[in-house]
Amino acid sequence: MTPLSGDPPRGRALQALIVLIVIALALAPFLFPGAKALNVAAKTCVMILLVASYDLLLGYAGVVSFAHVMFFGVGAYGVGLMLYAIGPSWAALALGLLAAAALSLLLALAIGLFSLRVQSIFFAMVTLAVAYAFNVLASQLSELTGGEDGRSFKVPDLLQPGFRLVHDKVFGVAITGRILTYYLVFAIAAVAFLMLLRVVNSPFGRVLQAIRENPFRAEALGYRTMFHRTLATCLSALGATLAGALFSLWLRYVGPDTALSFSIQVDVLVMVVVGGMGSLYGAIIGAALFVFAESYLQGAMAGLSQAAAGAGLPLLPALFHPDRWLLWLGLAFVLAVYFAPTGIVGALKADAGRN
Repeated sequence: MTPLSGDPPRGRALQALIVLIVIALALAPFLFPGAKALNVAAKTCVMILLVASYDLLLGYAGVVSFAHVMFFGVGAYGVGLMLYAIGPSWAALALGLLAAAALSLLLALAIGLFSLRVQSIFFAMVTLAVAYAFNVLASQLSELTGGEDGRSFKVPDLLQPGFRLVHDKVFGVAITGRILTYYLVFAIAAVAFLMLLRVVNSPFGRVLQAIRENPFRAEALGYRTMFHRTLATCLSALGATLAGALFSLWLRYVGPDTALSFSIQVDVLVMVVVGGMGSLYGAIIGAALFVFAESYLQGAMAGLSQAAAGAGLPLLPALFHPDRWLLWLGLAFVLAVYFAPTGIVGALKADAGRN
């Protein structure tokens, strides 16, 4: 079994883009100094795993679910609350992750067994209701979860910012606990992504695609569509739970806004569509572009607004005001979907096929 499970990116442009993003993330602490750049890189790693796990459900199984952010929140709260209650130890971290994974599996199994029997929009509405109920529950149980304020917690000593692995700097960068936390997030996200890639390229993944295309034909051929969709829901939930745990560990904080906000679900859906559904490599491109734009577009617009004001140009300073960055971000992704309906991966593959 090769690391890419026999499914490398197709096309030189796609390969170059994937390699560029992976190298940038692998060397981010050394290439892009500063707390903001490292935070952007860590969030990108988390979002790649979260988007890839959702693409397993949406792009491969053809199941539209709005409960993915709930599993993300379960992972974040599981690790965060356990570290808050027990203390900053590796045992608490492992226990929180195991408890979160078990709860996510139970929830995913319940959703799969009781909700996948309804079709399309009805299933989406059921998952939306479940996710919303979980959000309300986390906000109301203030004695346990901290309510709207959330919980801040400490991490094991090795991952604390004050920890120094070596006294001397490596290529001008101090190897602190923050750097070690980043590489822990990067390594776990990379391994989990490769495992998801193996799943979609296995016979199980091929059956999922067959069910997505024609569930009645797949069932007539003897495949148990209910079993495969439920298993895909469980695997997708585990990926989202792990992503939530990593994000909580990186932030050293967990709260409704960072773990259970419905805007996270919308962002994930946008990243899947822009990157390309039905291709896990689309998760890498979609997440990297979205997080980068989300983090730096507002600053770029501030520079454009000031430049336009300095040049005495009418309307442009107000048009490029930093407060309107969401408008331009939305417009950019609308154009991306319009000109590349199959996503960036699909467009690059089609271009490679023509050449």
